[in-house]
Amino acid sequence: MHIQGSAIGLRPFANEDTVSFHDAVRESLEALQPFMPWAHAAYSMEDARGWVESRPKAWENADEYSFIVYSPRDGRILGGMGINQLDLLHGRGNIGYWVRTSAQGQGVATEGTRLIAGFGFEQLGLSRLEIVMLTTNSASRRVAEKAGAMFEGVQRNRLRVDGHPRDACMYSLIPGDL
Repeated sequence: MHIQGSAIGLRPFANEDTVSFHDAVRESLEALQPFMPWAHAAYSMEDARGWVESRPKAWENADEYSFIVYSPRDGRILGGMGINQLDLLHGRGNIGYWVRTSAQGQGVATEGTRLIAGFGFEQLGLSRLEIVMLTTNSASRRVAEKAGAMFEGVQRNRLRVDGHPRDACMYSLIPGDL
């Protein structure tokens, strides 16, 4: 499953992505650490390998759908995104994304969010996608807004970061938003 946009592409993870994925994460640790619990100072090649190797099983089990965000021009990994926390009974899921530091501010996450939302609505049959981020994550908030998501408010103690509950912003997309 490859999804092609105007400036980026999305594709499932492959084992040969491990080294490049690790490099992208390591480049971006300073930006990721405040918001992504998995992005810790000691993020290792084994961490990257474990993530990459777990992705096919997650797809197979329909637990979550993770994608590499890449440049169609040169194949460079620009980040990652996915749909997780699926609730098929109610037709909803959560979109998560990150973009490597050297590719930020170029519309990568915004285009990717719209592409992955289309996948969620068209391929998975979802009727609602949520984007949840810490209230302090202004970059992620801008992405959600530029992608056309609706701000629904601040949810108290919605996310747990570093073992502590934190307030989070809730955005949503529905099929008519695309």
